[in-house]
Amino acid sequence: MNEFRDRQGKRMSAGYSPSYDNDKSVLAFRGIPISELKNHGILQALTTEANEWEPHVVSTEVVRAQEEWEAVDTIQPETGSQANSEQPGQLISFSEALQYFQTVDLSSFKKRIQPTIRRTGLAALRHYLFGPPKLHQGLREERDLVLTIAQCGLDSQDPVHGRVLQTIYKKLTGSKFDCALHGDHWEDLGFQGANPATDLRGAGFLALLHLLYLVMDSKTLLMAQEIFRLSRHHIQQFPFCLMSVNITHIAIQALREECLSRECNRQQKVIPVVNSFYAATFLHLAHVWRTQRKTISDSSFVLKDLEVLAKKSPRRLLKTLELYLARVSKGQASLLGAQKCCGPEAPPFKDLTFTGKSDLQPHSS
Repeated sequence: MNEFRDRQGKRMSAGYSPSYDNDKSVLAFRGIPISELKNHGILQALTTEANEWEPHVVSTEVVRAQEEWEAVDTIQPETGSQANSEQPGQLISFSEALQYFQTVDLSSFKKRIQPTIRRTGLAALRHYLFGPPKLHQGLREERDLVLTIAQCGLDSQDPVHGRVLQTIYKKLTGSKFDCALHGDHWEDLGFQGANPATDLRGAGFLALLHLLYLVMDSKTLLMAQEIFRLSRHHIQQFPFCLMSVNITHIAIQALREECLSRECNRQQKVIPVVNSFYAATFLHLAHVWRTQRKTISDSSFVLKDLEVLAKKSPRRLLKTLELYLARVSKGQASLLGAQKCCGPEAPPFKDLTFTGKSDLQPHSS
């Protein structure tokens, strides 16, 4: 039989209902487990009215015990992986984010897409005779999904959207903690303002998926971190995320103009080809930026030349990426080499005039 002692040392059995002394002070039970309070009703005797008595002072032990008692009925066990996946702070993989868009209703966004560039006159004839092959029929649904995601904006109220942003931030900065979805810290990553959604025009949520792919793929993470370091060089700094959005826009245009159709047909895939094309184009930009000592004032010219090269020779860029990643995996290559890219902290890009492809409307030949 369980026994307790009051302040005077008197023994009390588990079934004993505690009494109060003459000055109406509350008995304090120290070291009593919550299970005992729940089973024997001691907590109720301490926290509820007894014989029209109303306590004026409640001890800290009683308050703490009452809070723990209330928590007993409110704590619910987690079941299944879905509960765990919704926990804040958990990173999200590219495949999980892609699966979300494959299952959610995107019909309203799909109506907006224009899968291919319309060509008329001589441009249409030249493309028919000398242009790239058409995308295989079985791959067009996957192509349309890519273009549909590019029509989706960022919804800060959507848990999956928030996890994508948090993952990008943590992988680039090395932070272990969540950050606000709006705030000046996004300027440190290369967005123009405190709200990343305002910089996604022309590329939509596909721009964030590409960044997610870059930082969550073990083969490209090191490359992403090195380009991010280069973007914060005290002389050659550039807005990392905004530049990435522009490269995503180039990938979208290359897909619509069927520049990637030959490679997609060869691999019988669209999304992996578009992802690799994006990464290869970003790698080439970083190489040109570093070796030719480009600065933010050169950004428009660099992007225009980059788009021409990427659409003309996508296979060449993809091969360069493949060789580079193979050498990096063996520790034989580094984008930045011994160059010191982390000088004084780069200023925010809020006041810079950055004209990129994300500001341009899709064109027709």
